[in-house]
Amino acid sequence: MQRLSSRGCTLALGLVFIQSAFSSAQTPSAQTPLHERIDKQIESGAANFDRTAAAAANDAEFLRRLFLDVKGVIPSATEARAFLEDKSLDKRQKVIDRLLASDAYAWHMRDVFDVLLMDRRPEKNVKAAEWREFLQSSFTANKSYDRLVAEILSADGVEPKSRPAARFLLDRNAEPHQLTRDISRLFLGMNLHCCQCHDHPLVDAYKQEFYYGIYAFLSRSFVFTDKANKQAVLVEKGDGDVTFQSVFMKQVTKNTGPRLPSGPVLTEPKLDKGQEYVVPYKPGEKPQPKFSRRSHLAGQITGPENPRFARAAANRLWSIYFGRGIVDPVEYDHPANPPSHPELLNQLAEDFAARKYDMKAFIREILLSRTYQRSSEAPSADSESDPRTFAVAALRPLSPEQLAWSMMQATGLLDAERKAQGAKVNEAATRTKLAGNVQTFVNLFGSQPGTPTDPSQFEATLDQTLFVSNGNLLRDWLAQRPGSLTHRLAEIKESGSLAEELYLSVLSRLPSADESKEVADFLARRSSDRSVALQDLAWALLSSAEFRFNH
Repeated sequence: MQRLSSRGCTLALGLVFIQSAFSSAQTPSAQTPLHERIDKQIESGAANFDRTAAAAANDAEFLRRLFLDVKGVIPSATEARAFLEDKSLDKRQKVIDRLLASDAYAWHMRDVFDVLLMDRRPEKNVKAAEWREFLQSSFTANKSYDRLVAEILSADGVEPKSRPAARFLLDRNAEPHQLTRDISRLFLGMNLHCCQCHDHPLVDAYKQEFYYGIYAFLSRSFVFTDKANKQAVLVEKGDGDVTFQSVFMKQVTKNTGPRLPSGPVLTEPKLDKGQEYVVPYKPGEKPQPKFSRRSHLAGQITGPENPRFARAAANRLWSIYFGRGIVDPVEYDHPANPPSHPELLNQLAEDFAARKYDMKAFIREILLSRTYQRSSEAPSADSESDPRTFAVAALRPLSPEQLAWSMMQATGLLDAERKAQGAKVNEAATRTKLAGNVQTFVNLFGSQPGTPTDPSQFEATLDQTLFVSNGNLLRDWLAQRPGSLTHRLAEIKESGSLAEELYLSVLSRLPSADESKEVADFLARRSSDRSVALQDLAWALLSSAEFRFNH
């Protein structure tokens, strides 16, 4: 195929550290929206901000970024054209509100949090489809973030209604070390992996006692298969204390009860030896403890006495929409890795908690900010901007899911499926019908199962390149059939209109004069095989860096 050019580690991190940061934060003003406070903090965060900051993204760049971030798919040519032609001053706010209210918002957030929480682990004890449905229904209902996390951490898989939420624990085999590592990094912003064996060698603030305090909530739990229904559930013993040693001080043995980092030890009832169970426990039988340590974990994590939760959550959500956190990496929040904008992070965490962890309302404020709506193009070719200033929008590679759905949208596959459903078109049915295509992209472009995904990392492999350039799947999508992109293009005789439809469909923008001329010249040279030429044109844009990245 012919290519067509395209534009291409100090003091312990504890409650004192975080609570002092919170106390220094100003109380959010009911008169000042969060998005305005975001911009004020960002724009005053660097002495040379005005010189290094990018201009506002143009309408096409903004729309494509917004659709990918909220719906997980690029806009259709019709949607892009309508937005670009809209002259109303509030059209950005309107499209933000419309997309957040759409069913596709829940679909995309399901994908984002499925990968975030499960690291693409294969299905084991809980059906992956049921877990994903749990996530989707949670986002559809705009379930508060603290409630969502609490349900995930407290589910044992016994009750059918709450069983899907138990996948986080059950499909990790309730292995307490794995759970300790994942819970600390995901919900506390602390990667305590190294602390299993000793205090962290690089982060002075991360202590071994922090690791085993969390571990103590989980160490008594294990997966039990119910003989009656052959179903794996999470159960817990009523005894078993936690002791630990540093590999560097094996002569010293320490012990701990359940506690969050720098927090108090959980108060437990004093039960005599042999009185820990409702009925005497025998190995191989399902235990019935009188006191459950694990049942207190969710409340300890999400409760107001743990300010790390709101802080980590706000920072995590920020990173989803900006490609990096205010504390970055997001899982290494400690005094030696301070936030780029401390006051802003305090305000974000405080605001999120004050909103009762309303994710959609919080995300809306991020999207309304000038900071989010900046261009990815620096003000000049020789200007350099520190990414910590958020002065220029970061170039972010599309996730495998975004790439799959966007290619299906660009090639017309999504529209063709909707058309085939007729008057009873249903987005859920459309996505269900085409969902099998997504796994192909996940297998090729996704991270290894069980490995946390870093969305900022991108390195094209040979297999990926060959898939895009010679893969049968994309070639099939580019074939002319009713409703496909190439079929629509074939019906347009005037080259300028054809170029416009092509660029709006694939790149969500209008072509430049040079690009329109390039299309016209290319088609003129290929007049004898125009059908193949149209496929080549579409392929060239689909394989471009501009399509592969979220600008």
